[in-house]
Amino acid sequence: MLTLTCPCCGTTAEETEFAPGGEAHLKRVGPGSDDAAFEEYMFLRENPKGVHFERWRHAYGCGKWFHAARCTVTMDVFGTYSAQVTEPPQEIRDRISARRPGWSWREFA
Repeated sequence: MLTLTCPCCGTTAEETEFAPGGEAHLKRVGPGSDDAAFEEYMFLRENPKGVHFERWRHAYGCGKWFHAARCTVTMDVFGTYSAQVTEPPQEIRDRISARRPGWSWREFA
């Protein structure tokens, strides 16, 4: 089972205490965007095999949203961090690179 630590309240619990919210660090589109931009935002997701950045909500705790970096193959959690940032913190990137040499991440906007 996946075990996560909420960075907002510090609680470590099994995934059943949290609610998944999909891929993190997506560029959201708003009113006035064209159909192609909306289609890309709504339907075209990476869904990688390996390292993935996700949004989670501490549903049965503080109720706040946060991001988690984890491997979808091994269920390793590299870390959790605030949802208010636009890219993963350097310490989590370094942790991923140490465990997965040669891995590279996309540029976050």
